Amino acid sequence: MTGKIQADILAMQVIPNVDEGLAKKFELKPYQRSIGLVTMTIDDVGYTAIDEATKKADVEVVYAKSFYAGSAHASGPLSGEFIGVIAGPSPEEVKSGLDAIRIVVEHDAYFEAINGNPDHVLYAHTVSSCGSYLAEVAGIPVGQSLSYLIAPPMEAIVGIDAAMKAADVTLCEFFSPPSETNFGGGLLTGSQSSCQAATDAFREAVMNMARNPISY
Repeated sequence: MTGKIQADILAMQVIPNVDEGLAKKFELKPYQRSIGLVTMTIDDVGYTAIDEATKKADVEVVYAKSFYAGSAHASGPLSGEFIGVIAGPSPEEVKSGLDAIRIVVEHDAYFEAINGNPDHVLYAHTVSSCGSYLAEVAGIPVGQSLSYLIAPPMEAIVGIDAAMKAADVTLCEFFSPPSETNFGGGLLTGSQSSCQAATDAFREAVMNMARNPISY
């Protein structure tokens, strides 16, 4: 059995007319005058959510980072595990992007407790149609499907291998463990059905390994 572990949004802010000096540091385009900032407690949910913002509003992701060691060691109560910055031509577009982020975090993307243990978690999420952010990370065209797979280091390797053997998918990006948050994983692409099959195989392999960690 798995249980949902959802991210908490810790802060959301809009800067309607960003300073020119700061705009240069974010490498904003001339028409991108507004930015939106978000922090939350789970990084991979954050990456998934900011990608969704690029599909629902006229915004681009201009910055996205995980914090080292995770939300348990955050620098402050509003830091969490992830910070993302989106940019758009107006505060209204940026607010629409932030609204899309909130919907994904509250309803669509979440980690799962492995075999019911909330201290042992995985992320197995199928993105049916990626936006501009995840497309760039994966090196694929916008609109392709992705299987977004994350787990602790050894579990991630075992799970990725199982996912690729179970479906007609290609490994686009491998997040070598340990990541900033001491996890690992990857992004796989293929048809939507193939990505879903890979996601399911990853989850099953990780749960099986957790039941028998020293069985080889």
